Amino acid sequence: MRAQRKFGACLSGLLVVGLAATGCTTTQKTTPTPSNTTKPIRGAKVTYNYTTKDKDCLERAMYFESERSDPSGYMAVGTVVMNRLTSGAYPPTICGVVAQEKQFAPGVMTREVKDQAKPDLEVAASKILRGERHPQVKDAMFFHTEGLRFPYDNMHYVAYAGGNAFYEKRGRDGELQTPAPLPAYEVAMNYVPAQGAPQSPFVLPETQPASMTSAVAAFTPVSNPTVTMPQSAVVIPTAVPIPTPAPTDMAISGPLSSGETTYTNTPMPASTVVIPQPRPEFEGNTPAGNALRVRG
Repeated sequence: MRAQRKFGACLSGLLVVGLAATGCTTTQKTTPTPSNTTKPIRGAKVTYNYTTKDKDCLERAMYFESERSDPSGYMAVGTVVMNRLTSGAYPPTICGVVAQEKQFAPGVMTREVKDQAKPDLEVAASKILRGERHPQVKDAMFFHTEGLRFPYDNMHYVAYAGGNAFYEKRGRDGELQTPAPLPAYEVAMNYVPAQGAPQSPFVLPETQPASMTSAVAAFTPVSNPTVTMPQSAVVIPTAVPIPTPAPTDMAISGPLSSGETTYTNTPMPASTVVIPQPRPEFEGNTPAGNALRVRG
């Protein structure tokens, strides 16, 4: 009886020790979460074409709408021109925006620009076309002479430069009442020799997949190669024509009787070669044998 109790106690102890050991060695595995390495793809810029004439129009707007000697005023007016260009609510070219009726100073397209102001204007216009903007003008597309007052509630002033006050048209909710212009970093200005190219988003041309062709031609060994001459090879004639002498006008033909000589006008064959014969010997006044008498 005691032996059975001891055996049961030992068996129970072994089970407890085994369960404890199993619990200590068991570890919980965790699955690592993959990190998101996908980078956002930035859209293409909207490209606008401009010509030398467009740059001149931009400089004219800067000059006649500012105090004509203030670089900050130049940049502020230039920013308004670009805001109108990219808003979609105004003409699609710089000259079209500047020359629009009752928008900029009278005579902006025809009046004379002083030579001493041209260097500063050229620098300011180049900065605008490279993407620089006046830092305070923001989305403003309107301005008037500084110091004037108007009884409108939608004129939200943002900057004062070059003797002008620049403002945005916003409603009571703060939203723009005009189409918002594109940010400078989304605009690319492309110089072209002449005007006329359509304004459209810059799209890269589609690339056609290259045809997969083998660079090395398959080679098949030939036990008895045969060389074939092309049809345009040199042709050897089968016979070479040999020139023949011209035929003589008169020839002697037929047997002649003694003392008679007959001449015929029959031409000799082209291939006949005449061999001269020796003179016959004479015995007295009678020719020997049957020889013919020929005058030498």
